[in-house]
Amino acid sequence: MHLPFPGARHKKNGEARPPADPEAVAALLSECDLLRAQAARAGVRLDDTPASLEALDQMAPRWRDDPETLPGLGHDAGLYLGTVVVRTVPGAAWQIRSDGEPVVRLASGRAVEVVPAGQEWAVSGVPELSQLYAEIAES
Repeated sequence: MHLPFPGARHKKNGEARPPADPEAVAALLSECDLLRAQAARAGVRLDDTPASLEALDQMAPRWRDDPETLPGLGHDAGLYLGTVVVRTVPGAAWQIRSDGEPVVRLASGRAVEVVPAGQEWAVSGVPELSQLYAEIAES
């Protein structure tokens, strides 16, 4: 997901754009429509808590049979992991890198690339989202 709007970049005429509203960016990244739809069909409620990551880890991975769904679902899984981290780990916030990719910046300064982690989870189930969350929350 490349987001062209965040940051204080310069317009072509040299004027600086105001930085994006962090809450608006967080709301956009938390949508995860494909993942939320898959979870709802499986009876899993995604309430942006660590417990919901555990529930996702327990879902039967039916999406692995659909090569068209797999990449989008993995992307959403990464964004959802990031959403849970941002909403529950003190000091965590979304940051959009210069290449447009979202990462979670922790209070320690560490940047966590959650989208690749979600894609790995969607393909193989390993590492589990709840395990990734625990590792991130501890750092």
